[in-house]
Amino acid sequence: MSENMTSSSAFEHLELCAALTASAEQGQGIGAMAKYPRIPFKIGQPKKQIVPKTVERDFEREYGKLQQLEDQIKKLHKDMKKSTEADVAMSKSAVKISSDLLTNPLCDQDQMFMETVTALDTAMHRMDAFNQEKVNQIQKTAIEPLKKFSNVFPSLNMAVKRREQTLQDYKRLQSKVEKYEEKEKSGPVLVKLHQAKEELRPVREDFEAKNKQLLEEMPKFYNSRIDYFQPSFEALIRAQVMYYTEMSKIFGDLTGQIDQQGITDEQREKENEAKLNDLRALSIVADD
Repeated sequence: MSENMTSSSAFEHLELCAALTASAEQGQGIGAMAKYPRIPFKIGQPKKQIVPKTVERDFEREYGKLQQLEDQIKKLHKDMKKSTEADVAMSKSAVKISSDLLTNPLCDQDQMFMETVTALDTAMHRMDAFNQEKVNQIQKTAIEPLKKFSNVFPSLNMAVKRREQTLQDYKRLQSKVEKYEEKEKSGPVLVKLHQAKEELRPVREDFEAKNKQLLEEMPKFYNSRIDYFQPSFEALIRAQVMYYTEMSKIFGDLTGQIDQQGITDEQREKENEAKLNDLRALSIVADD
């Protein structure tokens, strides 16, 4: 399956979230913030509740879902890479073992056994070829899309950080307005009150715009994960099914070649034990 199987509309949601801030700093991962940034001590906290508690709860809920999503995506990406690396290592090791047997003097003394080892080596090379094809498919249709999805989070995190910074400015200026409102209404106080309100207005509007945009975009971003990843996971399943179907054929053919004598594993174990006992009876290996 090609990368085109992923939903273009879903990726548009991701790009829209990435555009929340044009100057997002790269590398600001969500892991750097257990929650969106908080000021550790109160500076100019207003008496007035400027952000409704329901709005703040909605924001924390939506952002918390995205934090969990990023952690899950990072873990899945890491685990899938480790899995494919282990598959490659296993396959290469199996090929090396069969190749070493071909050149081992223990195997070339018996023509029938050498034919069995040759059949094993052929099967291992076929397995390795199919395994590499499977790994390439998983890399293209699952691992790379996971990485692309993860790359959107730094921009989102920076947008959340800037929203919080604007909120702190909003609270500070609101507190300043309240301070002048509580004073006796003299001429100088009224002038300062007017100036404080004028200073507050663009900051309040900026925060409300940032807050509204994030509350609208975060659920879209979160919901886009299904359309984006479902084709990738379907491709992952198909790659595994195709691989193990081929393995069944390969090892089925190999079984037919090595089981011509009709000897069971239990019989072989008894024969090996009898031969080992004969070796133990030799004087050169006898216990003193």
